[in-house]
Amino acid sequence: MAVNTPFATTIHALTPRISSQDANQYDRGDIAFIILAGAMVSFMIPGLGLSRRKSALSLIWAVSASNAIVIFQWYFWGYSLAFSKSATNGFIGNLRNFGLMKVLGDPSPGSPLIPEILYSLFQMEFACVTASILVGGLAERGRVLPAMVFTFLWITLVYCPLAYWAWGANGWALKWGVLDFAGGGPVEIGSGVGGLAFSWVLGRRKETELLNFRPHNVSLVGLGTSILWFGWIGFNGGSAFGANLRAIFAVWNTMIAAAFGGIVWCLLDYRIERRWSMVGFCSGTIAGLVAATPSSGYIYPWSSVLVGVLSGTLCNFATKVKFLLHIDDALDLFAEHAVGGIVGLLVNALFTSSTITSLDGTSTISGGWIDRNWKQLYIQFAYICATCGYTFVLTAIIAKLVDLIPGLHLRNTPEAERLGMDEVEIGEFATDYIELRRDFTDAFGLPESKYTDSTATNERQADGDPVTVPRGRSRSQGKHSDDSQLHTIAEKPEADSTEAHIVSPTAS
Repeated sequence: MAVNTPFATTIHALTPRISSQDANQYDRGDIAFIILAGAMVSFMIPGLGLSRRKSALSLIWAVSASNAIVIFQWYFWGYSLAFSKSATNGFIGNLRNFGLMKVLGDPSPGSPLIPEILYSLFQMEFACVTASILVGGLAERGRVLPAMVFTFLWITLVYCPLAYWAWGANGWALKWGVLDFAGGGPVEIGSGVGGLAFSWVLGRRKETELLNFRPHNVSLVGLGTSILWFGWIGFNGGSAFGANLRAIFAVWNTMIAAAFGGIVWCLLDYRIERRWSMVGFCSGTIAGLVAATPSSGYIYPWSSVLVGVLSGTLCNFATKVKFLLHIDDALDLFAEHAVGGIVGLLVNALFTSSTITSLDGTSTISGGWIDRNWKQLYIQFAYICATCGYTFVLTAIIAKLVDLIPGLHLRNTPEAERLGMDEVEIGEFATDYIELRRDFTDAFGLPESKYTDSTATNERQADGDPVTVPRGRSRSQGKHSDDSQLHTIAEKPEADSTEAHIVSPTAS
């Protein structure tokens, strides 16, 4: 005979049963597809991050740690705040699903094709990616521990409301008819505008740190972009919530937008630099992928050509906004993610097709201008304004409040910035050289006064990468005039008592 004790009641609440009917009502192909798509989205996280050598590992650490923080937050109360079905305020969910309670085999809030427990897992990866983008705002000057506290609060107070607006069962944006397929608002505007506000509160890096800025390994930039592109197929394709025709169109649109975004950005850079920039091509590819996020499940492939061209162009020019605003957005989060997301959301107003949307077998909408739904443009525009305004203001407030807590100031010291976040915060390094200390000039075995004639010169070499100069050209007075050949450190002539030949920031 069972005895109802408080302990037994608690255990029963924490271990509900799933009926065989619940378990068998879903297509196993759809379930397998979304599990795979979620794994692909998770794989995107190591592809994020771009900084110079002396702060590269700290950014990798921040991205990895933010992933862990968001997984805990999402399990703890994040999913409930973003997707609980019983909340009716239109702004944010309640705690009905706290700790994933009552999240089992019922149809998900996003689609009847998959169970809620799988939907919660897939949406968790979206939150993880968003936070990983956001923490890029601390690049080369932020402290990682306060950034993790900030991340937990930001996901709770900014991301969860944005997700509820667009995708929650009673979210105001969803009920109003906003079209946001895979996260133009919560993911892209959230991370882009949030990153801009975070960078604003952190403040600009020292001017000497902005000289001779180069990514520590451009080949890894290319590899990271390929990882992101691969993961984005699951990101957008999986947002159809099943192995269906709509998912195929979403993947096609993602590929087309990314390709045209990369080509256009690279051409725009070539007109100025007369070089085919790998970083430029990768940046344009990401811009196209970002713009495809809100649009890929709504439009025909020919529309994605326009998405790619517009995102590659507008995001490229938007990289100048940070100079106008005097905000040190080190990784161009606003230009890439916020502007790209805005492009995708506005394209939805014009080219959304009810035919494409209905290919998942469950969705019905009025479409955009091509379906003569003229009001969709002002709906999309109002949604963009609301998400941008809310994200910037709340992000700035959260960052400032965290910064005021003793021991949790967000910005590191000027000396730590000069040494690099890897040395000060992590104690390990992304890239090092055998038997050389942290400063590349230690390779010469000479006192600092022998190889530099000013503090500013040494600051320009803070990046620490060994490169080349014309043979015989000195930092001090340049006693030789033979500039016809180049040499590396290994080939440098023996230094005399008054002069040492060193390397220049202009590699050849």
